[in-house]
Amino acid sequence: MKFVDEAFIDIAAGDGGNGCVSFRHEKYKEFGGPNGGDGGRGGHVWALADPNLNTLVDFRFSRKHHARGGEHGMGSDMFGAMGDDIVLKMPVGTIISDADTGEVLYELLQPGEKIMIAKGGDGGFGNMRFKSSINRAPRQKTPGWPGEKKNLKLELKVLADVGLLGMPNAGKSTLISAVSNARPKIADYPFTTLHPNLGVVRVGPEQSFVLADVPGLIEGASEGAGLGHQFLRHLQRTRLLLHVVDIAPFDDAVDPVAQAKAIVAELKKYDKALYDKPRWLVLNKLDMVPAAEREARVKDFVKRFKHKGPVFEISALTREGCEPLIKAVWKHIQSLQIAENAPVDVDPRFAGSDNPGP
Repeated sequence: MKFVDEAFIDIAAGDGGNGCVSFRHEKYKEFGGPNGGDGGRGGHVWALADPNLNTLVDFRFSRKHHARGGEHGMGSDMFGAMGDDIVLKMPVGTIISDADTGEVLYELLQPGEKIMIAKGGDGGFGNMRFKSSINRAPRQKTPGWPGEKKNLKLELKVLADVGLLGMPNAGKSTLISAVSNARPKIADYPFTTLHPNLGVVRVGPEQSFVLADVPGLIEGASEGAGLGHQFLRHLQRTRLLLHVVDIAPFDDAVDPVAQAKAIVAELKKYDKALYDKPRWLVLNKLDMVPAAEREARVKDFVKRFKHKGPVFEISALTREGCEPLIKAVWKHIQSLQIAENAPVDVDPRFAGSDNPGP
């Protein structure tokens, strides 16, 4: 299925039904009085986060989504039926924003989360609502309220704990296939990855994290060169970035350090917050380097690149060094989760009280 991470849709909730003006007319029944019912409520439009979806392709070909309106009120105290709601299933991680103003309206972050994105109009009142001691034969009624109409932009940012960053052919797809259940396309030419791939890395019992592989970046990506700039948004929700570098390029004229610095520069141009995320260096394809030269080449790279964070030496093809890498990543992710879920400090004066005070 084609990966689509952006779509525009027009939605409209149903209009409320009109109230009814009616009077009771039965033989031998005097003073029947008003019996016009209310109109029914229009249908709502809901957005549902479906964990089984990973693309917005359905909304690329189906743009208009309108809920049914409520039925009008009728005589004999009969209210109009409510219009049926419609539920739009979207991938987890979808951002719903106003297409005209760009304002973010909703975010679907939890599987099964359901949000009303357009409210149906309320039904109008029938004349039985206006009956009183001084107005026994009211002929008033009110029309139904219109349902909300919106032009929306849907944008998908995949939810992953760790993101892979690097040049085309750095070995990101090989790495994600080596440590997870993902099976992306792997070939010996650049830009093999055309859309993000997600894989679940299982470290141990009840220990796992989600790894995202996005198309490779090239210099000038922030201005629109290549493919990677289109998918950098998918790294914005990650907790950790793994900068994968090909330490043994086929072309001797290619400098891995210059390429790595270019990637970091593009990251900073695209989003400062993404640039500030924790970033670990993963030197890949060590199987292509003679064993006697590995230590010297790694030291030279780290010294010239001036990287101060963790450095891992791996071969995604032979899986050498992958086990220590994923265990270190898991410990880092777990420490962040513990910090996020840490209990809030309570003032000892209010300890044991239901009301912790201001």
